Amino acid sequence: MLAACGINGCVAREPGTIPMVVAAGHTESLLWIELLSKDFLPSIDRALAERESPHRILWTEAYGGSLAKLGGVLEAMEEGLVDMGFVASVFEAPKLPLQNVTYLAPFGSPDTRLVTRVVMALHDEIPAMNQTWADNNMKLLAGAAVDNYDLYTTFPVDSLDDIVGRKILAPGPAANWIRGTGAIAVAGTLATYYNDLATGVADGALTLATGVHGSRLNEVVPYMTRVDLGAHFAGGFAINLDTWNALPPLVQEVFVAEGKAFTRRLAEATEKRRAEVLAELQAQGLQVSALPASERRRWAHAIPNTAREWARIHGARGLPAGEVVSAFISRLRDAGVAVPRDWSAQEAAAR
Repeated sequence: MLAACGINGCVAREPGTIPMVVAAGHTESLLWIELLSKDFLPSIDRALAERESPHRILWTEAYGGSLAKLGGVLEAMEEGLVDMGFVASVFEAPKLPLQNVTYLAPFGSPDTRLVTRVVMALHDEIPAMNQTWADNNMKLLAGAAVDNYDLYTTFPVDSLDDIVGRKILAPGPAANWIRGTGAIAVAGTLATYYNDLATGVADGALTLATGVHGSRLNEVVPYMTRVDLGAHFAGGFAINLDTWNALPPLVQEVFVAEGKAFTRRLAEATEKRRAEVLAELQAQGLQVSALPASERRRWAHAIPNTAREWARIHGARGLPAGEVVSAFISRLRDAGVAVPRDWSAQEAAAR
C-alpha cells in the first residue's frame, strides 16, 4: 500500500491508484452536477477497466460549495487545491471571456444540443478558446450548456412594458439582457434566487427550467413567460494542468474520449430534463405563457449591442472576440436559427 498525501491528507491506496479531488459550487440537485457524479466519473472508471489500464481513480467529490464556492472553482483549481471540477465560465467572465460568447448574443437557439455543439466546435477551430483555459492552468474536458432561459416572475407579463421598474435577477453577463428594457438588473445565482425572491429583493429572474425545478423557485414565482433568450454555454468540466500532465498517456486518452462523449450525453439529458420539469412545474401550478414575437423582437432591439462592446474590449486585449461572435452567429444561421437581431453584422469590424 502507498500513501497519497494532498488536500485529503494522507490516504492509503493501492499501487496504480490516482487520487483526484473533484469540486463544484453547485449542488447535485442541478442536472450537470448530478450527472458529473453519476455519469461522467463512472464512465471514466469503466473505460479504464475496459482498456485494461493498471490505473484507477480514487475520487473525492466535494459539491455544493463544500470545498470551492460557486464562482471559486477556477481559482481553487488554478492554485492546485482541486484537481478537477465544474468551472462556471458565466461567473468567470474576466478570466474566461471567450466562453461567454452566447451570453453576449442572446435570443439565439433554445436547443441545448445545438448550442453545445457550436461552442465546442469553436474551441476546436479557434486556438484562443482553449488557450484561455490553459492560461488559467486548466484543460477543458467536457462542455456544458444550460437549457433555454426564460422569465420567471411574481407577476404576470404580457409585454415588455410589464417589467419596467421591476427588479430582475440575472447571472453574470446575463444582466446585459436587462439593460435598456426599463427593468433593474439584480446580480444573483441559483444559490441565492429563492431567498431573494421570497424576501422581495427581486421581482423575477431570468433563469432556466431545470434550475427552477432544482431550486424549487416555483414556490416563490408563480409565472413563467417564455422569452426564448436561448440555451447558453455556461462552463465546463476541467482538470488542473499539473494534474493532467502527471497522468499516464492512456489515462489522458480515456479522460479526453469520455469527456467528449459526456458532452453529448449531458446536452441530450438537459433537453429531456427540461421537457420533464416543465410538465411537472405546470402540474404544480406554474402559469406559463409566451411573450408575443413582436415583443420578443422589441426586447432584442431594446438592449445595447453587448456583443459589439464585448468584441471591442477584448479585441483590444488581443483576443479574437469578434471572430468568436461572428463564428457563433454564422453557425447558428447555418443550422437554420433566425435570430431577431443581427448581432454579427456590426461585429466584423471589431475583429
